[in-house]
Amino acid sequence: MLQNPFVLVSIAAASVGGLALIVWLCLRRITPEERERRRRLWVNRRLRTWEGFVTDANEETIQYTYDVQGAEYFASQDIRTLRALLPRDPAWIIGPVSVKYEPSNPANSIVICEGWSGLKYSNEETAEGN
Repeated sequence: MLQNPFVLVSIAAASVGGLALIVWLCLRRITPEERERRRRLWVNRRLRTWEGFVTDANEETIQYTYDVQGAEYFASQDIRTLRALLPRDPAWIIGPVSVKYEPSNPANSIVICEGWSGLKYSNEETAEGN
């Protein structure tokens, strides 16, 4: 039997702390949409911009290419949550584009986010209208 009350209190405190950590981790789960939003904003802050080309666009994704230091990258970006920032017809955005990317990982890139757009389309009606 444990004679030292300090050991007993320490074990109880560690158990309660561990249980609180598990509950916090379970309740803190981030949705895929929130994870993607955070990624876009993080890449936007990296401030490395390069020229690229949008090769295809639909209601859900933009596909584009760009070269960084001789390496060609093919990427796509989920735009479902950004539709209000885009023209009704996704074909309007096919063409030249500015790409922001993470300097330490150029494959991690964006062409649009909540606070920036590298798209160079004619300013037609957006998905929500005027």
